[in-house]
Amino acid sequence: MPTIELDEETIERLDSLQVEDESYDEIIVELVNIYEAEERTLFHGGDYSGD
Repeated sequence: MPTIELDEETIERLDSLQVEDESYDEIIVELVNIYEAEERTLFHGGDYSGD
């Protein structure tokens, strides 16, 4: 797994999202899943035919 460096502001933002003993890895996976779900929703939003 790649290693990334985070600046202090990003760490503070991740800390504010933590629930109980959740790790940064778990938070990031959850954020990526949300991003991907929203991307799919936006992509399929153009498929609406108005019926």
